[in-house]
Amino acid sequence: MSPIILNENTLDLFSNVRSFLRKNLGMQKLIKRHFRYFLNCWPPFWGAGIRVTRLQPDWRAIDVELKLRRWNANFVGTHYGGSLYSMADPFYMLMLIENLGRNYIVWDKSATIRFRKPGKGTMTASFRLSEEQLSRIRLALETQDKIETTFVVEVKDEAGNVVAEVQKLLHISRKNTSPSASTA
Repeated sequence: MSPIILNENTLDLFSNVRSFLRKNLGMQKLIKRHFRYFLNCWPPFWGAGIRVTRLQPDWRAIDVELKLRRWNANFVGTHYGGSLYSMADPFYMLMLIENLGRNYIVWDKSATIRFRKPGKGTMTASFRLSEEQLSRIRLALETQDKIETTFVVEVKDEAGNVVAEVQKLLHISRKNTSPSASTA
């Protein structure tokens, strides 16, 4: 298998495919079914060695792994902290977008990472979203214009020890569906 060459043409291809699929609703089911493979080929993940190993069809469970390689190790031979953070970066936002639907806006607002111990070997992170969490968000947005909620994910080594803890603060609001409402 030949390596993927990452250049402007490759990035344009990803952008064009994404735009095409967004416009063609019939293709969305196909994309959702195979989205894990697209994520694994996404240049930031592919380059860091991050791999999505599980993407539940209802988008309520995602598992990610990162094996220690020469290109993602730091100066002292453990996992580079930026790669550990990248493992946790987009997933809660994607999960909420898929589960809340088109009437909601979801953005990552901030994140923190706390390193607990040096990471060696294969790291894993598991993301879970419950119906109770979704119900609380929907209920809160019935009385508030926007909310900010924090999700925490632990990055663990092969023995199950916590190597890092990532906190993600997400902004969630309802889209303004009224045609006469302002966008201020």
